[in-house]
This record gives sequence, C-alpha cells and structure tokens, in this order.
Amino acid sequence: MDKILIVDDEISICSSLTFALEDRFDVQAVTDAGQAMQLARQEIFHLCLLDLKIGQVNGIDVLEQMKAIQPEMVVIMMTAYASISSSVEAIKKGAYTYLTKPLHMEAMLSVIEQALAYQRLNRQLEYLSSELAEKYTDKGIIGNSPPMKVVFSKIEKLKDLDTSVLVVGESGTGKELVARALHFSGQRRKHRFVALNCAAIPENLLESELFGHRKGAFSGANADKPGKFEYANQGTLFLDEIGDMPLGLQAKLLRVLQQKEVTPLGANRPIPLDVRVIAATNQDLNESVRQGTFRQDLYYRLNVVTVSMPALRTMREDLPLLFRHFLKSFQKPGEPVRKLSEEAAQGLMHYDYPGNIRELGNILEGACIMAEGEMIQWHDLPEEVRKTTRIPDKTDNNGEMGKDVFSSLVGMTLEEIERKVIEATLVSHEGHRQKTAEVLGISERGLRNKINRYALGTSDPVSR
Repeated sequence: MDKILIVDDEISICSSLTFALEDRFDVQAVTDAGQAMQLARQEIFHLCLLDLKIGQVNGIDVLEQMKAIQPEMVVIMMTAYASISSSVEAIKKGAYTYLTKPLHMEAMLSVIEQALAYQRLNRQLEYLSSELAEKYTDKGIIGNSPPMKVVFSKIEKLKDLDTSVLVVGESGTGKELVARALHFSGQRRKHRFVALNCAAIPENLLESELFGHRKGAFSGANADKPGKFEYANQGTLFLDEIGDMPLGLQAKLLRVLQQKEVTPLGANRPIPLDVRVIAATNQDLNESVRQGTFRQDLYYRLNVVTVSMPALRTMREDLPLLFRHFLKSFQKPGEPVRKLSEEAAQGLMHYDYPGNIRELGNILEGACIMAEGEMIQWHDLPEEVRKTTRIPDKTDNNGEMGKDVFSSLVGMTLEEIERKVIEATLVSHEGHRQKTAEVLGISERGLRNKINRYALGTSDPVSR
C-alpha cells in the first residue's frame, strides 16, 4: 500500500484528508514542519500533500528539504492563496503539481493516482535503464584471456568518445556486444542504440531504412518515415555487416558522415545529426578496397579505431568461464544448473567452433534440452561436435597429468587452474624446475615465484 504524508498546520484539514484517503492508502498526518522532517528521515513515503504555509514556515523550504531527504517522493503543494509566482517556484523546486483550497476530493484523488502512476513509471524506467546498462557493459562480455583483456581495455578507452569504431571478427564472436558495451557504458547511454544489419535488407530498401523518406517520395511511400540515422540522433547507430553495403549507397553514407546531416528521400531540408557510428564486419575490408567493392575513403572514415574480436578457438582458456555462463543462463526455474560430464567437457574443450561463441551457446542450449539428468553426457552433444572432435585419452601427457584434467577445470578460477597445471607438470617431470619452466614457457624465477605463491609441495623440488 502506498504511503502518504500530510503536512498542514490546520488539524481539521489533516483529519478530513486522513478520513478521505485512509481506505486506499497508508496515511500519516502532522501539523508541524519539524515533525514532517523527522518522519521523512525515519520512513519512506511515496507521496506528500504539503501546505504552502505551515505556521510561520514556508512550505517551499520544506519541499526542498523533503526532496533532499527522499528524492523519489512525489510532493503535491496545497494552498488557499494561489498565485502564479508561488506555483512556478514550487514546480521549479520539485513539486509534482499545485492544488488550491478548498480541495475537491474526487479531483484530488485523481491527481494523487496520476502522481503515483508517474512515480511507478519513473522507477520502472530507471530499473530498465540500469538493467540495460549492466547487461551491455563489458561486464556482460565473458573472457579473461589476453585477447579479451585487449578488447576490454579498448572499450574503456573509447566508451565516452565520439570516435568512429570498426569492430572486426568472424561471425559469432560478439561484435554487436562490443558496440552495445561502448554505447551503454558511455556518455550516450541515455539515448537510443539503433542496430541495422546491412546484409539483411534488400538493396532497394536499405537507403530508405538508413536515411528515411517523406510521404510520396516513391511508390508505396504513404507516410513519412524517419531513417535509422534520424531515429538514433543523440545516440549510437550500429551498422552491422558494413562490408555488404552496395557501392552506390556507400557514397551517400560517406556524405552523411562528413556533413553530419541527413536528407530523407523526398525532403528538401537536411536534418542535423549528432550520432556516433560503430560499424562491424566479418570481411577483410582492406581486401575489399583493393578489389574495388568497398570505398577507401569510407573505410578510413569508419576505421578510426579497430576493435578485433578473437575467434573462440584462439582463447580456449576462456571456455570454462563460458561453459559456466551458458549453463547457468539455460537453467530452468526450480532445477539445478546442468553440469558437463568429463567426456563432454573434454570434447568441447577440443572442438574448433567455426561459429564461435554463438555456436557454443547453441550447442549448450541443445545439450541442456537433450540431457535426461543433471549431467550433460557426450552423447547429448550435437553430432557435428562428436564427429569432428577427438576426446583425449586419460593417459595422454605422461599418464598422471591427463587424469581428470577437464573435470577439474570446469567451475574453477583461472588461478586454481594455473596451480593445478604447474603442480601436474612438476609431478610429470619429477620436480625438475628447469624442464618444468621450459614446458610451461616461463623463466625458472617465475616458476619459483608461482611455487611459493601456491605453496606447491612440502619438499623442495629439485632444480637441475
């Protein structure tokens, strides 16, 4: 039940308002401004009916203090002495509206309901904005490998700039996630993020989609339609698969980017633009420029900074993190998170993922559907994975080193994985630090530091 605070120095008004509202709301009434401040510090109120004069105290001063204590509280001012100046001042100080005494109960109830609905809408919008920001910042991009750390570093440097960015990488590597992270973690996050797949729209419609049109511009244009540039104004426009854009349209796009204005089809006046453009492609645009299928000047305009998304097969150390992320995301309400059997984990660790992270997500979603129990078995994985992947024998890598390696990886932190790898390599080389360091690709000093850090072994391994 919504809580309402009534602040008026007349006891009769407090009593009558309490009587009128107490069936619908949780109501408290006070006749003193100091009491009102004390209550505001102790309890959360959704709405306050506040008199403009409370004894010798100015209600607008109380309004300012109330909003400082509880910024989300909706305040409706009441007075028997309405004036334009006091009304404007109250609204400027944060009041929702202004009611004149004597109060008409039905009209007042209508205003209260509208104010509370407005408050609920604001809360919902703030919640959705925070959810979007959390979802599309780089925190939502999974990875701790060196290539992903480079991506995170570039996002952090570029998020608050208006620099054009070209995101490159194979299909399924998460290029749009990078674009969304740049937008929703940056200074334009309060405005629109608009995505357009240049390869998914027929050539004869793509120009209208980008630049918009006016009624009558061509056959079938029965109404004005804003283009993606106009719709994304103040925000970010993400042009996916930019390498598939026709040459003729590339010239028009270049002009829009240079002039920072767009003229819809059939219009005479250009529309000024303040849009950040992020483009993405899975093609080699340098090669496309050499072949004459992509304009060199447009390539330079878009490619101020490049963010390269690595293929999944080049960052296998991130696979355990991705397994855990996807399995948790596919968890059904009331059921435990599915786990990978040792064979299934080994197979997925050695699969090449031509479709990258998107393919991994599809594989695990299908496996969760096919699995009969909590554990995902090797036979629950798609046939394509099972046909093209060899499961390493448990006795590979000198017997002991290969035992249960994948089952121990899944669910562990990277530090825990590093500790197990170093420990297993030391065991397999009978504690020989020089050979162990050579196999691990680190210096003996670095190995010694890690041995001390992880407290490996109770006896001092040999160094020869």
